[in-house]
Amino acid sequence: MRPDSPFVFFDVRTADAAGSKRFYAELLGWETDGTLLTTGGTPWGGLTQLSPGDERAPQWLPYAPVSDVDAATAKALELGGTLVRERTDLPFGSLVVVTDPGGAALVLFQAAPGVS
Repeated sequence: MRPDSPFVFFDVRTADAAGSKRFYAELLGWETDGTLLTTGGTPWGGLTQLSPGDERAPQWLPYAPVSDVDAATAKALELGGTLVRERTDLPFGSLVVVTDPGGAALVLFQAAPGVS
């Protein structure tokens, strides 16, 4: 991964988790540890199986780091974005999913104190 990448994590949501794991392993040499995507044992993404009947399209979701997830969410909405998923607080940080005016999804991610 490029050290100057504007993203800190990636999720792929798929209708065929086993097939996706095999695809990425054989195509790009990526490894998996449960639902984590890894390279050289270092996690950098997640792989999630969509539930039957889930109407969301399979997609990649990049996580963009922000210093204040609430302020970034407000700015995204002000700029014509749409809120897809309300703020979720996890032990490692807080996230919100928004789309840009064209419908592309992005995760706004604020790391918890002490998490880099």
